[in-house]
Amino acid sequence: MQKQKRVVTIQDISCFGKCSLTVALPLLSAMGLECAIIPTAVLSTHTGGFKGWTFRDLTEDIPEVSAHWQKEGLTFDGLYTGYLGSPLQAAMICDFVRDFKPGLVFVDPAMADNGKLYAGFSDEIVPAMANLCAMADMVVPNITEASLITGIPYRAPGEYDEAYIKSQLQALVEMGAKQAAITGVRYAGSDQQGIVSLNSANGEYVEYYTENLPVSCHGTGDVYASTMFGAMIRGKTVEEALKLAADNTVRCIRATMGDEGHWYGVRFEDCIPALIRDLGL
Repeated sequence: MQKQKRVVTIQDISCFGKCSLTVALPLLSAMGLECAIIPTAVLSTHTGGFKGWTFRDLTEDIPEVSAHWQKEGLTFDGLYTGYLGSPLQAAMICDFVRDFKPGLVFVDPAMADNGKLYAGFSDEIVPAMANLCAMADMVVPNITEASLITGIPYRAPGEYDEAYIKSQLQALVEMGAKQAAITGVRYAGSDQQGIVSLNSANGEYVEYYTENLPVSCHGTGDVYASTMFGAMIRGKTVEEALKLAADNTVRCIRATMGDEGHWYGVRFEDCIPALIRDLGL
């Protein structure tokens, strides 16, 4: 029997709402991976549209979990990080990478969108996240996050060209990331959006575009990153992983359009069978 790949994802968990760990864990498991987790915080709901949510910081637990795992001799074929609550957590994950040396370090620097940091973050998160990105085999920021990490001024969708995206990618790999991919790329006059990646080893750019659906849904970035990471762990090329993740995300959005009761997230569960078929499992 073929050995099952084991991965770990480190990000927050919302007890209700479809984002972060409540997306990553089921998707990675469905993709045939053994998925360990380190929650960075526990929230009663995610923060998008809910009011009065509770928050418990688990920063102090991260090094304790890591130390226990080291004693147990655990190893991982990949590490995937998402939303982190503080610069200290980002630094702790840098320590985790040095201690465990996971096979594929995949960083989604989830900290900003639409030209600004998420609520609750100070500017100190940017250099801490940049340090983590520098250790990544693959980093997948959106355009806002790439701009903050590289220092290249932010431009809104439709206000940049291909040269601008490539300059951001080049800056990301020059900072240390082996590969970088920018999500949510949409050029002026185009009805499509997609992702563009750069491999520092060979200088190759890869891009893939899908239709730009006229809706905005919570958790789609988590669906995308989880799917792309899982595909790469399963041996897909970057080009194959980009396509599979984009197609799965669009499928999840389509499955949710018109369902006003799911304003808090996408119905990714309905799309898992199709994802499994795409993977050839």
